[in-house]
Amino acid sequence: MFNERIKELRLALGINQIEFGRKLNVTKQCVSNWENGNIQPSIDMLIRICKVFSVSADYLLGLEHSENVDISLLNDDEKKMIFLMLSYFGKSKKHGSPLRE
Repeated sequence: MFNERIKELRLALGINQIEFGRKLNVTKQCVSNWENGNIQPSIDMLIRICKVFSVSADYLLGLEHSENVDISLLNDDEKKMIFLMLSYFGKSKKHGSPLRE
């Protein structure tokens, strides 16, 4: 689960393995090994990965299925925009996307 989640989150950020590795001060090979399930990061590295993605360790490890995002560093206007987007997408899933014809 961990390997799938970090790859999914990395791709969602639009960064490659080299760029992700730079954020953590590790090599592309290290990131590749995590994503292929060959090795697991240390606990300290897991914490750093969580901070890069703004998600919980439980989410990365597959113990939690909902993705949580830390918005504590956003200002009030930015938080309102996030909540509006979540509300919009929640409604579109219930009633069908308003973008569909």
